[in-house]
Amino acid sequence: MEKNKSQSVKVDNFSSTIGLAANPGFQSTLSIASKGLPQDDKPYNPFEHRNVQHPNTTLGSILHLLKSCLGSGILAMPAAFKNSGLVAGVIGTILAGFVCTHTVHILVKTSQQICVEAKRPSLSFAETCGAAFMYGPKRLRSWSGAIQKFVDYSLSVTYLSVLCVYVVFIGSSLKEALDVYMPGYQLSIQAYCALSLVPLVVVCQIRNLKYLVPFSAIANALIFLVFAITLYYMFFDLPPVSDRVMVANVSTWPLFLSTVIFAMEGIGVVMPVENEMANPRRFLGCPGVLNTSMFIVITLYGVFGFFGYVQFGDEVKGSVTLNLPQDEIIAQSAKLIMAFVIYLTYALQFYVPMEFITRMLATRKSNSYENLIQITIRTCLVTLTVAIGAAFPNLELVIGLVGAIFFSTLGLFIPVAVQTIYLWEKDFGRFNYILWKNIIIAIIAIIALVSGAYVSIDGILEDFGRHTVINIVDENSTVT
Repeated sequence: MEKNKSQSVKVDNFSSTIGLAANPGFQSTLSIASKGLPQDDKPYNPFEHRNVQHPNTTLGSILHLLKSCLGSGILAMPAAFKNSGLVAGVIGTILAGFVCTHTVHILVKTSQQICVEAKRPSLSFAETCGAAFMYGPKRLRSWSGAIQKFVDYSLSVTYLSVLCVYVVFIGSSLKEALDVYMPGYQLSIQAYCALSLVPLVVVCQIRNLKYLVPFSAIANALIFLVFAITLYYMFFDLPPVSDRVMVANVSTWPLFLSTVIFAMEGIGVVMPVENEMANPRRFLGCPGVLNTSMFIVITLYGVFGFFGYVQFGDEVKGSVTLNLPQDEIIAQSAKLIMAFVIYLTYALQFYVPMEFITRMLATRKSNSYENLIQITIRTCLVTLTVAIGAAFPNLELVIGLVGAIFFSTLGLFIPVAVQTIYLWEKDFGRFNYILWKNIIIAIIAIIALVSGAYVSIDGILEDFGRHTVINIVDENSTVT
């Protein structure tokens, strides 16, 4: 077990939700009910009590955050700019990046403050949320356990929703690449999603995180190859910027915001990275690990979004790799490589909800049929994500929906709510500026959730209805 824990932080996922569940900073195993402990004259310093077997350097921590954010999400940024326009996209990306960075700062700072009061060396995301209630207003302390479980469940559901996006990503990439070489056997995206079921079920039977480490290394190397190929085509023979919309219709802005949040938000990896640092004081502050990483992320996302939209215009798809030329082998290979990368990443992301489920199964009185139960649960979960992905194959809209519902809640709303609860009977600063600032961010999160979900669902239903009409017309044509 200790070996797994020490190795788990080495898993470098490039998605906005890195699979580091085996990390002590992720697992919800620490008790937070330590009120009433003897008080020492010297304030408790949680950093001095952390026993990390293989701590990360400051540079290593920056790389972990970068790899957790620079993944498939960045390939969706051109589609986000399509929904905002060039000028609005640049401004919106900077503002969204600032808000996402600030909410991560809030979460980490609150966790560190609670560690001092609770006399605990470190807390995970879910534990921080539960402890905020435990050390917040007295009338809310009984909610602590329920809140911690709620966040644990929410994280698991969020990762499963990302897996649905991955299934659509695999199906779309395979269709774009293979339809060209098999014109007589063109399949639908749904069919390619279904064909991915067996390979995904097989790879997700791997239960030990150390066996997934090579998958991470391969995925990280291949994703940079895909980025290089994509950038080449993105900057080759760029059309005039004036040919593109500067500010898009306001009705499509929610899709922009939810896509950016999906791509940029890495709330699941924050606490594990901070908890595993050799010098955790350097995580926050200026420049700090967080600020340095997010500055690079925001810059790269802006570049990809801006020039991707300039190059492909309104024809840009949910992943810009799907816009690469179909008559060039290098471009087609990038699509197949990306499908393989997502396949490997699926297994890494799948580890997170399964780690939570495994902890729940550990409470069983008997270990009978343990192997059968594991295989059944894993097979059913993979089948569920494939079925959902196949049912809603529009990648752009699915990304918007997941970003709106899950990441605006976990990444924006919950951190400010946690800080507000914890500081309720303490100090909100001069003129209660922390309270007012958190209220504004909470309102932004709710707007992103409601508007993004509405626009995405409306688009999914419209797309579903359009495909139904096309199928009916095709059937009638065949009969005639």
